[in-house]
Amino acid sequence: MRLRPSLLALAAATLLSACAVGPDYVRPALPVPDAYKEGGDWQPADPRPAASGLAWWEAYGDPVLDGLEADAGQANQDIRRAEAAYRQAKALSDADRAGLFPSLGLAAGAQRARSNTGSVKVGDGYSLGLAASWEPDLWGSVRRQVEAGDAGAQASQDDLAAARLSIQTTLAQDYLQLRVADQQRDLYAATIQAYGKALQLTRAQHDAGVALQSDVALAQAQLAQAQAASVDLEATRAQMEHAIAVLTGRAPAQFALPAAQADQPLALKTPATPVGLPSALLERRPDIAAAERRAAAANAGIGVAKAAYFPQLTLSASGGFNAAALGNLFDAPARVWSLGAALAQTLFDGGLRGARTAQAEAAYDVAAAQYKMAVLGGFQQVEDQLALLRLLDQEATLQDQAVRASQQAERLALAQYRAGTASYLGVVTAQTLSLDNQRSAVQLRGRLVAASIALVAATGGGWSASDPTALAATPAQAH
Repeated sequence: MRLRPSLLALAAATLLSACAVGPDYVRPALPVPDAYKEGGDWQPADPRPAASGLAWWEAYGDPVLDGLEADAGQANQDIRRAEAAYRQAKALSDADRAGLFPSLGLAAGAQRARSNTGSVKVGDGYSLGLAASWEPDLWGSVRRQVEAGDAGAQASQDDLAAARLSIQTTLAQDYLQLRVADQQRDLYAATIQAYGKALQLTRAQHDAGVALQSDVALAQAQLAQAQAASVDLEATRAQMEHAIAVLTGRAPAQFALPAAQADQPLALKTPATPVGLPSALLERRPDIAAAERRAAAANAGIGVAKAAYFPQLTLSASGGFNAAALGNLFDAPARVWSLGAALAQTLFDGGLRGARTAQAEAAYDVAAAQYKMAVLGGFQQVEDQLALLRLLDQEATLQDQAVRASQQAERLALAQYRAGTASYLGVVTAQTLSLDNQRSAVQLRGRLVAASIALVAATGGGWSASDPTALAATPAQAH
């Protein structure tokens, strides 16, 4: 019969521990469109590049880029930092979970003491015992803290995936700019050679008395201008090479990237990149998933703050041995034990609990707003890149027509100058127009690939909240 009150108390504590104060989390709601504004028939329905989920850059068909991406995945310090931050958040979550369990301690002691209670006595004392204490989670404070810790760890894991995706796309963009610089450098090399021949022609014409000295000066100025622009491209390429070195975890002095072959077009191709439905973006963008998890953590913080309004129950128990002689330590008379319970309730705190609850509610509102902004920003980025791809494709077609027309004009102007029926100013004008159009065509091809890479980033690179370890794994693990 003596056990009945204890059983009743245990049952009551179990029932109370099943409740948790504070609101249960619901993902912040916001209207999601049924389709993207820029979606259209022009977009191929090829599910491979972004939906492959891992090495999306392989769809661009450049083995050098593939190797650089693998190096960055292993050695980039931003990824290492994000990975360490995730481990830290996971450890904090595990520490919060420890609050659900009782603590148990072992203590052993030996002492010699002198007492003076009527007569002076000197004696020894030995003790050995276990002590346990437990604070039942009656109001769900610890469980809400665990909920917040788990959500924070998940957000940190999403941050790791976002960092990896950011490094991957940044590296691809820098590599693209370097290859565009290589293409432009090859264009200027051919142009400088052509301008040098044109200068020789004007000098021969001048020596023959059929050209003015001003024609020679124009040819010299045009050649020097092209040479200066070529040097400027070397600076751009050097900066991109240095950036790639750092992204792959190396000092610039330890890294060099050979130039692309002059007789090959831009190696990177523009693959078809499916974007799916707008609602899928909520699960495929690691930064959006991280923002949503932080909203969940902030929501759990409201429950932690509200639990402070309720009393706290602490249960304790201890047992062991206590004797004056070491040989008698484990005898029956040396056995000691104790059981206890303490209930504590704050009656007045000057509004501290109310302020902390208001702070937690405001923190949730901040996190919810940040999540909604992340979603809206994701929609904008996808729409931007879809529009850019569509318009750049049209622009590239027109630019190719301009290149062909300006090259024909250049050939005709040079032929007329040789025949003496046109001034050299017409040749300079035609050559400048041809160079500008060819340079614009190279830049447009680069912008098309850059927009494709940006669309991969905007759609999450194939990452999925249902499998958050996909981008969190190293390339070696991913394969």
